[in-house]
Amino acid sequence: MATLIIDAQHPALAGHFPGTPIVPGVVLLDETLRAVEQDSAAAATRWRISMAKFLSPVRPGEELTLAHESQADGSLRFTVSREGQLVAHGVLAPARADHGLAP
Repeated sequence: MATLIIDAQHPALAGHFPGTPIVPGVVLLDETLRAVEQDSAAAATRWRISMAKFLSPVRPGEELTLAHESQADGSLRFTVSREGQLVAHGVLAPARADHGLAP
């Protein structure tokens, strides 16, 4: 498990939305990928997003919990929650060189 907190000064938040900022899904996914890649068990793998679903808006500064679990096919299922409530979930698959990404 990892803790994610998106800072209110994150450059992607400009314009999302003035007075009521919401973390864009792409930022949440980027932070999820970074955290997964820092995990020692997944560090040697480059990942692509196979599926993602966003269930609830996330505001900057909220403390989020990321959990992920390896699957038999080599993919990772992940969940992002806030105070026990699921805000996003998805599947990461190992990136392949034939998809234009370096191994």
